[in-house]
Amino acid sequence: MRFLLIQVLAVLLFVFSLVYGQTAPGALSENELKEIRQSLKKDASVQAVLHAVQNNNIKKLAFNRSAIKDLDFYFAHKIETKGITNQKSSGRCWLFTALNTLRPAIIKKYHMKSFEFSENYLFFWDQFEKANLFLEAMIHTGKRPLDDREVEWLFKNPIGDGGVWNMMVDLVTKYGAVPKEAMAETFNSNSTSMLRRLLRRKLREQGLQLRQMVKEGKPIKQIRRQKINQLKDIYRMLVIGLGRPPQTFTWRYEDINGKVSPLKTYTPQTFYQDFVGGGFNDYVMLMNDPSKAFYKLYRIKYDRNRYDGTDWTFVNVPVGELKQFAKKSILNDQPLYFSCDVGKQLNKDDGILALHQYDYASLFGIKFTMNKKQRVLTFDSGSSHGMALMGVDTSADGKTTKWLLENSWGEKAGHKGYLIMTDDWFSAYMFRLVVRKIYVSDAVKRALKLKPITLPPWDAMF
Repeated sequence: MRFLLIQVLAVLLFVFSLVYGQTAPGALSENELKEIRQSLKKDASVQAVLHAVQNNNIKKLAFNRSAIKDLDFYFAHKIETKGITNQKSSGRCWLFTALNTLRPAIIKKYHMKSFEFSENYLFFWDQFEKANLFLEAMIHTGKRPLDDREVEWLFKNPIGDGGVWNMMVDLVTKYGAVPKEAMAETFNSNSTSMLRRLLRRKLREQGLQLRQMVKEGKPIKQIRRQKINQLKDIYRMLVIGLGRPPQTFTWRYEDINGKVSPLKTYTPQTFYQDFVGGGFNDYVMLMNDPSKAFYKLYRIKYDRNRYDGTDWTFVNVPVGELKQFAKKSILNDQPLYFSCDVGKQLNKDDGILALHQYDYASLFGIKFTMNKKQRVLTFDSGSSHGMALMGVDTSADGKTTKWLLENSWGEKAGHKGYLIMTDDWFSAYMFRLVVRKIYVSDAVKRALKLKPITLPPWDAMF
């Protein structure tokens, strides 16, 4: 009887709302809809924009040529390198970028005609190490429920082809490096989506198996033996998709005078020692994230590939100071690992990153008012792409005006493979920078001695 009474009351309330036009708080009433409709006047200018936008590409219509009219492609100082790399349909920009910062010194030292590392070789071990990291995390979190936030994040992100500088460092110090000729690209290294999808599926299955063993109280030695057997399947998939990484190889190069070096046998480790030689302790990882306190040391949990590796651990620094470090580095012919929100205000055809070159506000007659901090906190902006910072330009009074980025989208993309970035775009959309310690301030060096604040992998910035 009580249930029937509730149903009758619900029906009466519904009928009452229809008759008297009442709505629940927060729902749009007819009067409110009328007010909103009438706010857009049907004048000729609105009609013209409506016709244009509905029948054309929004970005092309918003292009504001006057914003870049004084921009040229000359630079007061540019670090010389040879050849533009191409990551193709993969998320390996971080790996190409990190290796591209090492290339110029090698080319210059040995007077090479051209040189490129094998990104596929290191990508193979990146994927293998990330698989081990995920499976170890499954063991460590095995007693937590599936809806635990960290467990849920792990299953959503068991493996990916993205990364950051420290992952390259951890790879080359363990596995060495090889030239491109020693392990060429394959279809699945150039286009990683399908292999990544299958690896994720297999790892999720394996993760469930390890969690079950933890719940059953199996000895840790037995659980880790199961993990090794699982990694054999991952290794098999990677060899089939990417090729077998060489343990030894023979290689030689041609210099700018046409002289060919002696043919020599290397291991990846000896090649790394001969041509790179380490020195990565001299580098500092920095960020400009205005949503967090400056001159503090932070680390991002799981932002690494090796289980025994180093998470991205950075000092948060005001952007003006970052620019000073970058300028000093470039003037001393030291390229920098740089990452940013590349999709914002990108003119891909001309290779220009400049604020206001796409005037969406005028096109739609509205304003976009969020600052950098607000864009980060609302997930509107974040680090999405890595490139090598290779040049800087200044005005007559010494003020920095623009920067040069070596991209990894091939030589036909942008301006002959490069992107030109204005100084104010740097301020708005740059996030990560890696620079040698000799170029940073004492405040940054002091921050490096602090205990890092651990950030979760789902932090808004990442």
